[in-house]
Amino acid sequence: MSGKYLVTGGAGYVGSVVAQHLLDAGHEVVVLDNLTTGFREGVPAGASFIEGDIRDAAKWLDPSYDAVLHFAAFSQVGESVAKPEKYWDNNVGGTMALLAAMRETGVRRLVFSSTAATYGEPVSTPITESDPTAPTSPYGATKLAVDHMIGGEAAAHGLGAVSLRYFNVAGAYGGCGERHDPESHLIPIVLQVALGRREAVSIFGDDYPTPDGTCIRDYIHVADLAEAHLLALDAAAPGEHLICNLGNGNGFSVREVIETARRVTGHPVPEVVAPRRGGDPAVLVASAATARERLGWNPSRADLAGIVADAWEFAQNIAGER
Repeated sequence: MSGKYLVTGGAGYVGSVVAQHLLDAGHEVVVLDNLTTGFREGVPAGASFIEGDIRDAAKWLDPSYDAVLHFAAFSQVGESVAKPEKYWDNNVGGTMALLAAMRETGVRRLVFSSTAATYGEPVSTPITESDPTAPTSPYGATKLAVDHMIGGEAAAHGLGAVSLRYFNVAGAYGGCGERHDPESHLIPIVLQVALGRREAVSIFGDDYPTPDGTCIRDYIHVADLAEAHLLALDAAAPGEHLICNLGNGNGFSVREVIETARRVTGHPVPEVVAPRRGGDPAVLVASAATARERLGWNPSRADLAGIVADAWEFAQNIAGER
């Protein structure tokens, strides 16, 4: 049965892909985005668009909506350290206003794009939902604060909510891909090197206790991630706040990503070794056992070469538009 959904931050990378998946499933989609980091052209054809801030969600939200999918957050770890007030104001203050609007209009289902950064330094690998949460950045702290807010809203007011925590999203889908400015994620940076837009990719430390000495991270294809959000809509039960980690259950090292990009693109990708960055764990991999059990989620695009190939196609298309 088709529904009507508000997608906050739906002009951004993950939000736009989720909006496209909702449209593909026959739903009515309204995207709310202030275009601070999103792109108007990223809003999928077929979705209605409102240029506005989540703090003003009460202006547009009404009882005709079946649920909200919330992606409107700042997400750069380094920036959050330099400008924590920006992150507390938008990520926490904005979500508080959104929850109030949902309460007032009777919209009682929410899917929240959270992050595995809520866990901080892992105590075990793979990370499970029962592991301690001790974020090491204001970004992670704001996301954890929102998870706590959602839990209180569910218990007190009957909200049915699912928070999805994940690490590295990559790939592209339906013409939507990753293009942050400045870019801080490994795969698009490596592809910028392949395109000649950067001289080299920096490897921050090659002496970690991993097979090749470089950090290992969990990568999820953005289309697999989008499918998890749609499944989460069905799993959102009144009065329950379900938290699910999303991951492939295994990881790839920095050097594995670089080498895969060389094979996929056919271009040289020079690398330089730089000092370790503070707070970078050797291995970050999330367990998706709860998501598999509670959501029925089964990622089908776990192949690194396929993830990089989709991202490469998008990167070339964007480069051709410049």
